[in-house]
Amino acid sequence: MIYSYYPGCTLKTKAKELDRYARSSAQALGIELAELPEWQCCGAVYPMARDEIATRLSSVRALASARDLGQDLVTLCSACHHVIKRVNHDMASDEDIRAKVNNYLDLPEPYAGETRVIHYLELLRDVVGFDELKKKVVNPLKGRKIAAYYGCLLLRPSKELGFDNPENPSIMEDFIRALGAEPAIYAYRNECCGGYVTLENNGLAQKKCNAIMASAKDAGAEAVITACPLCMYNLDANATEEKLPVHYFTELLAEALGVK
Repeated sequence: MIYSYYPGCTLKTKAKELDRYARSSAQALGIELAELPEWQCCGAVYPMARDEIATRLSSVRALASARDLGQDLVTLCSACHHVIKRVNHDMASDEDIRAKVNNYLDLPEPYAGETRVIHYLELLRDVVGFDELKKKVVNPLKGRKIAAYYGCLLLRPSKELGFDNPENPSIMEDFIRALGAEPAIYAYRNECCGGYVTLENNGLAQKKCNAIMASAKDAGAEAVITACPLCMYNLDANATEEKLPVHYFTELLAEALGVK
């Protein structure tokens, strides 16, 4: 199986482990992630204004490239996934945005939201299947209790992203079980960590990170996993009262598959 792959900027700089372990694990699962040539930064923040066209263009270029290759587009960073999938929804559903973007880009074939955008976790759940993933595990993570941290970008807005139930998600817990570990179910797993206000209001970010970590600890977690580089940084740097190791979910995946 071959998929177009959009890594995003952070996975090339500060979050190389998220990317590296995703690639080695995909190979072990018989999946080829073909990095899109000449991709550009998605902007990391979805443009809320309908008349903001320029910040949608790099996402549409990536989406159109995957379409032209006849492939689904796999994303990994939570922010990239959020932006690209929402822009894709715009291109499929908003005639005004679609017309302005296509007029600006002047693509050989206008883009209208044809590409399917899949997060790596969805690839594991919906394509590989967690039951099949479990069969591929060579180093089961038995005896370990892991807290899944979703954050906000993977789950909301739920109708556009269609990732999981925003109030009671299960995909990461099912992923943890497939690796042989036990998921810690805790109240703050889908609450914002305050990552986007870290520089402006570090005290608020610390308060939110401490609440998340305390909640995970109370549920018996020995570590936290995430798919978001910003959440990874924020939980690691700004959890001052309670500390747990924070890992990218792909690191545990590679460990369980024996390719770390």
